[in-house]
Amino acid sequence: MKAAEYVQKDLGAVRWLEASSRLMKTILVLRHGKSDWSDPYQADFDRPLAKRGRKDAPRMGEVLALFQCVPDRILSSPALRARQTADLAAEACGYRRSIHWEDAFYGGGSHDLIAALQRLPDTVERPMLIGHNPTLEETVALLLGRGGVGWNEEFAIRLPTAGLVCIDAGVVDWADLEPGDGTLRWFLIPRLVKAIQ
Repeated sequence: MKAAEYVQKDLGAVRWLEASSRLMKTILVLRHGKSDWSDPYQADFDRPLAKRGRKDAPRMGEVLALFQCVPDRILSSPALRARQTADLAAEACGYRRSIHWEDAFYGGGSHDLIAALQRLPDTVERPMLIGHNPTLEETVALLLGRGGVGWNEEFAIRLPTAGLVCIDAGVVDWADLEPGDGTLRWFLIPRLVKAIQ
């Protein structure tokens, strides 16, 4: 093979890699920040963020901006602590669109979150889901192919408050998304981000 053919082959591989990266969606999963438990009579839905939660939510938004991984759609639980997390993270990362409040994200299961992803228009490349445990941990496990029958919790990702997961999903059409289609790209927690800032 001549040198020009090697170059052409290498350029073809680069073009294929560039094209394949456009054929992949990215899913961001953010747990709400630490909530305030000071009022024992506060309804769970109406519990606000604690001071730590109000610091951690924008900190994780700054990470998204730094990694050039700003979502193009945010879907969030309507519970107060999740709404506050969504607003603070969105502002910090430079997200300028409306936030979609999903009633099923509060009290629903992982199938509700997967269904919300499957309903997205294919123009959305990088959605972010904001909600609660255990549903978020279960959703991450399903997307990574670690949930379902025979699932071993030993290998689950433990998502603390304001924990942030980035998953690559090998689908072009959201309607085709299935459990196991995801690959973990990275996982960050506020304590680690604070330590390296």
